[in-house]
Amino acid sequence: MTTVLYSESLYADDTVERDVFGPDVRLLVRAPASLADLAAEDCAQADGLMLFRLFASAADLARFPRLRVIVRMGVGYDRIDRKAAAGRGVMVCNVPDYGTAEVADHAIALTLALRRGLLLHHEAQRRTPPAAWEPIATPLVRRLDTQTFGIVGLGRIGTAAALRARAFGFRVVFFDPYRPNGTERALGLSRARSLDELLRQSDVLSIHAPLSPETRGLIGARELALLPRDSVVVNTARGGILDLDALGEALRSGHVAGAGIDVLAVEPPPEPAPALLRAYRAREPWLTGRLLVTPHAAFHSPQAWDDIRRKSAETMAAALHGRPQNVIAPETP
Repeated sequence: MTTVLYSESLYADDTVERDVFGPDVRLLVRAPASLADLAAEDCAQADGLMLFRLFASAADLARFPRLRVIVRMGVGYDRIDRKAAAGRGVMVCNVPDYGTAEVADHAIALTLALRRGLLLHHEAQRRTPPAAWEPIATPLVRRLDTQTFGIVGLGRIGTAAALRARAFGFRVVFFDPYRPNGTERALGLSRARSLDELLRQSDVLSIHAPLSPETRGLIGARELALLPRDSVVVNTARGGILDLDALGEALRSGHVAGAGIDVLAVEPPPEPAPALLRAYRAREPWLTGRLLVTPHAAFHSPQAWDDIRRKSAETMAAALHGRPQNVIAPETP
């Protein structure tokens, strides 16, 4: 009998999973702190492995002698050593078609909250005594249709964000060297031929690329300096793409007017937390109204959780039956 091991207990029952897999697949549901904490007998039985928050290193994968398929229950797959998986003949799949609308909506919500000064005025009005009953002059607030919304990575979520930004009146430009020629014409967008070209015109920079060796540290001090002064930076992709210390310096200097962050390089953040996060938590005055932080919540809705559940099971079932989908190529050095 084929065995699928769920390494995290995310749902109250297994009704959906049993409906997808049928009677010929045995389900094991465990909740270890890490894959290293799984019992050896569970690892020995697993043909398929479901991962959500946990990491899968080469050493972890060596504990699974029968493993054929890993499904990352989400879009990002940087938690899995794909090179090690490929070396063991293990297929890695993800679930790219859940939470698309939620993450795109979240990116736009962060943008609008910053560019309309919502947080700034909210904080000012709940002070004791409250600020004067009048708008606050700030470089954050600008008419949307005078701005360029720049997107790094025009995949499913990036495309959804682009269409939303355009609906709000932004001029939208993207950089994605992997999108075919003509994508910009089909979607009514503008295309930058290099990252630098994108950065120089982005009043709002929204990051939607996967984390890979190519994108790790992609946006650092040099890149932030290329943005127009008083720009806004939004990251709902992966924390490792954006240098948080460099962002903090750009915010402190005033070159970047505001930022919306849903992801960090290490989650949950370690203690001591990164300097920018410490300043945010301490409500240091220089950051008032300029930084929004959410805890990797952009994907979240009850509907998205339902999608993760069923689509992950369907992806695993398809792979185990020789009809793989959403296969992620091995990571190259």
